[in-house]
Formats: sequence, C-alpha cells, structure tokens
Amino acid sequence: MRRTKYLPLLAFAAIFAAGCPKGNQDYSAGRKAEALQDYDTALVNYERALRAEPTNAEYKLRALHLRYEAGQFHVEQGQKALQKGDLQLALAEFQKAQAIDPSNSAADQQVKNVMGLLAAKTATESSRTINPNPPDDELRSGPPELKPLSNEPINLKMTNDSRVVFETIAKLAGVSVIFDPDFTSRRIPVDLPNITLEQALDAVALESKAFWKPLTGSVIFVAPDNAQKRRDVEDEVVRTFYLSNTLTPQDLTEVVTGLRSLLDLRRIQQVNAQNAIVIRDTPDKLALASKIIRDIDKSKPEVLIHVQVLTASRDRLRDLGVLPGQSVVVTYSPQGALPTTGTATPPTTTLDNLKNLSASDYSMTLPGATATAILTDNKTKIIQDPEVRVSDGEKATLKIGDRVPVATGSFQAGVGVGVGGGAGVVNPLVNTQFQYIDVGVNIDVTPRVHPNGDVSMKLSIEVSQITGTSNIGGVNQPVIGSKKIENDIRLKDGEVNVLGGLIERTETKNVNGVPGLAQLPLFRYLFSDNSNEVKESEVLIVLTPHILRFPSITAENLRTLAAGTDSNARVYRGDRDAQTPQGMTGAQPGAQPAPQMNQGAAPAAQLHFEPASVALKAGDTTTLGLAVSNVNDLYSIPLLIHYNPAVIQVEEVRNGGFLSGGTQEIAIVQRIDQQRGEVVVSATRQPNTPGVNGSGTLVGIVVRGVAPGTSALQILQVNARDSQQRTVPLVSSEATIQVQ
Repeated sequence: MRRTKYLPLLAFAAIFAAGCPKGNQDYSAGRKAEALQDYDTALVNYERALRAEPTNAEYKLRALHLRYEAGQFHVEQGQKALQKGDLQLALAEFQKAQAIDPSNSAADQQVKNVMGLLAAKTATESSRTINPNPPDDELRSGPPELKPLSNEPINLKMTNDSRVVFETIAKLAGVSVIFDPDFTSRRIPVDLPNITLEQALDAVALESKAFWKPLTGSVIFVAPDNAQKRRDVEDEVVRTFYLSNTLTPQDLTEVVTGLRSLLDLRRIQQVNAQNAIVIRDTPDKLALASKIIRDIDKSKPEVLIHVQVLTASRDRLRDLGVLPGQSVVVTYSPQGALPTTGTATPPTTTLDNLKNLSASDYSMTLPGATATAILTDNKTKIIQDPEVRVSDGEKATLKIGDRVPVATGSFQAGVGVGVGGGAGVVNPLVNTQFQYIDVGVNIDVTPRVHPNGDVSMKLSIEVSQITGTSNIGGVNQPVIGSKKIENDIRLKDGEVNVLGGLIERTETKNVNGVPGLAQLPLFRYLFSDNSNEVKESEVLIVLTPHILRFPSITAENLRTLAAGTDSNARVYRGDRDAQTPQGMTGAQPGAQPAPQMNQGAAPAAQLHFEPASVALKAGDTTTLGLAVSNVNDLYSIPLLIHYNPAVIQVEEVRNGGFLSGGTQEIAIVQRIDQQRGEVVVSATRQPNTPGVNGSGTLVGIVVRGVAPGTSALQILQVNARDSQQRTVPLVSSEATIQVQ
C-alpha cells in the first residue's frame, strides 16, 4: 500500500518530463555553458535546441551570437599563442575560429599570416624568402630588354670622347650602340672597376648628360637627357590596376590624386564603373605605381561596437493624512422678511424686524474633512543592447526608438466662411508644418583601428524620451528630455568602458492642513495632509569595441623602394634578395619566431578511415568512421577533409565517442562546403580536462552517393593538440568511395 501511494506522483513526474521539449533542455545547458565562458559547448547546445525548434527566434539569435563569441574567443587565444611564439597552437586556434564563424575576417587574416611565418621558418637557409612582389619579367614586359653576349664585369679606365667611351663599353659586352642626331659628344674621364654593363652605361650617361635605352636585345640608343627628348624617345606601357578595397569614387579619386602628385603622371584615368585605374607611362613609373597601389589597396579594418544602455526610473508617492475643511460659511435668513417673487434678490428686511432678531435667523455651513491614504511605487527599467559593425574610418549610425512629430514654422489663424454663410475660424493646424525627431537611443560612431590593436572612436550617443507635452499656439508639443555624450576615446580590443552615468533624484514634500495642529507630532495626520513624492532616474552607457579585421600592413608594405631622381623616376632591378642582410626575412614586424620542432618526438599515431574502401549506389548513404590508434593525451583535433563533390556529398559529422571517454560531452564544430568538397571539423574535450589515450573512433562521417564514379576522402590538414596544447604528430591515410 505504501508503494502504491507514490505511483501517481511518479506517473505525473514522468508525464511532466516527457512534456518538456528537448530544445528547452539544450537551451538551458547552453545558458549554463555560456555563463562559464565555455563558448564551444554553449554553441553546440544552442544549435541542438535550434534543430529541435527551427522556428524559435530566441534560439536562432542566441546561436548566432554565440557563433561570433566562440569564434572571437579562439581568435584571442590564437593571438596570445602568437605573442608567445607558439605558431602551431596559434594556427590551430585561428583555424578553429574559421570553422566556427566563417564570417570572421580576422581569423582568415591570421591563418594566412601564421602559415606564412611557418613556411618562412621551415624553409632552408639557402632558399629565397617568399616575395609578394610581381616577378621581374612582369616589370620588364613591354619594351625590349638588353641581352648582351657577355655578362662579364666591365673594367675600364680611360679619358676620351663620350661617343668613344660608349662604343668601347658596348664592344666589351658584345652589343652595338647608335646615337641620337642631337647628341653632343664631350671629353670625359671614366674609371669603372668591376661593374655590370648597365651600371657602366648609367655612369657614362650621367657624366655625359645623356640617357640610354635598349632598342633590341643587342642594340642600345643614346640621346641627350632632357624632358622633351625623354618624352619623344622613352618607351611607354599601359597597365590597368583593379582595386579591391575602395568603397566610393572619392576613395579612387584620392588614390589617383596621390599617384599623379608623387610620380608626376600625365596619363592616368580612373574608371569608377570597374573600380580601376589605367596608367600609361614608362615601365619604371608603372613599377613604382604598382608598389604604391599594393601598399594602399588594403581591406579596411572592421570593428564590432557593442553598446549597452541601461535606463532605470523609479517614482514613489506617499500621501497620508486627514485634511479638514478650511472655511466656514454663515448665512443670514431672517424669519420675518418680506418675500420677493420673480427675482433673484434676497428677501427684504424692514427696520422693524431688526428688533426681533434671534439665533433662528442665521444658518452656518460647517466644513467637512478628507481622509487620504495613497502609496504608489512605480519602477521602469529599459535595457538596450545593440551591436554596430563598421569599417575603419566610416561613420555608422544606429537609431533605436520612435520618430516624434514636432510642429515647426509659423501659425497663422485665419477667418473663413463657415457652413451656411457664417464666419468661422480656420483651424490653426492648417498652416502648421511638422518635422520628425528621433527619440530613443541615437548612436553615431566613427572608429579608427591602429596597428597595435587599439581603437580610437569619435562618437556621439544620445538617450532621449518624451517627458510631457506643452500647448503652444493651440498645438500640443512634446517635451523631450535628452542626455547626450560626445567625446573621442581610445580603447583596446575588448576593453569595456563606461562612457557616462547620470543619476537624478527629485524629492517633493507637501503639507496642507490647519496651522499649528499640522505641526504637532501626534495630531498632524489628523489635521493635515502629508504628501512625499520621490522621483529617481539613472542612465548608464557601456561601450566595448571588438576588432573583426586587423590592419593588414606587412613588412613588404613598409619596404622602401629606390625611385630614381626628381626629374627621372625609375626603379633599379637586381639581386635585391642577395643583398638582404643576414637574418632578415619576410616575416611581419613584431612577430615571434616559430618554435623549433622537437627532434626527439615519439613516433606519430595513425589516423585512418574505417572501412578504407566503400561501394554504394547513387542516392544511398553510409557512415565512415575516422579512427585514431596508439595516441597519447589527445585533447583536440581540427581537421580539413577533401572529397569530389561531383561523386559524393558529406551530409553530417557525428561524434565517434573516443574523445568523450564515454563520460562527458565534447564540442564538435563542423563546416561543410558542398561546392568545393571540403569539410572543416574540430573536436575538443571539455576545458580543464586531461586528454585521452589509446585507440578509437573520433567521428563518424555520413556520406551520400551523388553520381557514378570514384572519389577519395582525403585528410589535407590536421592539427591535433594534447592537454598542454602541444602538437600531437599523426600520420593520416585516405578512404576510397566508389559510387555505382
């Protein structure tokens, strides 16, 4: 009997548990994980809740917000690892941010940056540093190039006519020389110790006030050096530069104006429709223009500005007491007065009646009393949490609230003819004009991102509300209360700053009662009305900037370039890389060197597919397990998998159970690109937990056949880490899938 009493309770609990939607459970788990700043787990739970209830707008918003938060968290962790010099860990964190939030441009930039640093570090000392400059062939394309028969160094010391010197140098190199008819020869001394042909020709041309150019690979032309002759003789080329990051025609005009001023370009045209610049000039000037355009045409940094506005108000009113009447009315109504009829005048009293006056001839109206007991407490709290994404140097405007009409102009009340021919007054609103004022939270911000990660902002924030109305000229005008902040500030990425807080408190006390008695401590509530009203309002504005895209200024952008003389702009081609001082590379300034690889590392564990070969029909699906064997302390493993999208499609990536150890949830982030045939997967254990050892299945990959053919499932990149964030070496293999 005792057990049967609990059966209804257990049945009710089971029905209640079955009735709770699974989305609510996942959403609650996501909220808990978010509070612990475990963004990966929170994102997984929010996405599960969203899959359970796809139409739930709240779940969708939280999932989108956590996708950004999780991606930004891994970007910050990667930056910390990059500052410590751990390039492998930094690359893993940036790639994880890419997989979580593909829209995070900062993660894309940092991945490219770290991969460049790793490539530069692992390159041999004799290999050339990666050079983003266009090849020399592109710089010299167009005009003829000098190709002498001999490249031996020139050693010449003589004093003779400049024509003879030019011809002597040409014969030593196996080329011919012709002179312009206007060339004037002069006697010059030369001493050329062990220099190249081009250097020798430049030295003699400078001393004889001439310039030279190749006509063919074996013929050079010498002419007097003046502006007109150069315009007549020097070869020109045409090149179109397509810019990728200018936003407006004004940006393109600014670049064109700078090029024209710096290089004295005469033939330059901007094409706004194609966002391009067309230049016709000498190859040297185009090479300089190309360098300047590459340095300027950078994607603008982007900032996500998180604004939190808290407006709180509280009105309290206490009105207690008994208010007695404050006036007594005495009325004279004689009994023997002569009555009057038809008029509103009081009765007439004769002199003879005065001798018979008594108390019955008078009436008195005594005052009443009003008892009041009112207690009012109103609380209002408004929390606004907008986010604004804006490019560097651009103005962003955010308006949250209402547009309130306000009468403007002059009121002119006229007299018109009413209905039936009578005169009527024209409504004053007929000639009233209105304009709309934005009431609420109005934000104007212009950010500027600095290379060190600071953000300068010129901002204006206004919080306004309607506090009442006022009748002006027959029109009720709104009274708008406003609190505005305008300042210039500089914050670090993610730094929280309280821009301004305003607290207002208004207290009003009223006492209305019988003088004297209203001040008595015990009787004041019986002979007076005591009113106490308190109004409090508080406004708090919090601003937090987050950099989504950093300024992409590289060492190549900071490199100087020889540009010739004031009257003759030119570039100098040669073995620039051979003259680079020892130890200098193409790495970004301030970047830490890549860590040395551990030569004594244990043999790599195996990463393989199970089964390694699969045959299925078009339209059918199968699951391949990605297993690992003989691994120690595996904590996280980001993967990049490639396949042929014309033959198969990857539908989903599921948890294989090995990383969870059978006791805990793991965070699996996946991004499937069906067009390119790529899958980015990142599986990570819970924070502050050790890695797992042994062998097992990491994930299950659901594959669907699309069309007959054969496709390989390849692991292009893997960055496994242990619990100490050290690299776990893995040797991977591929699977073969045949679709019939």
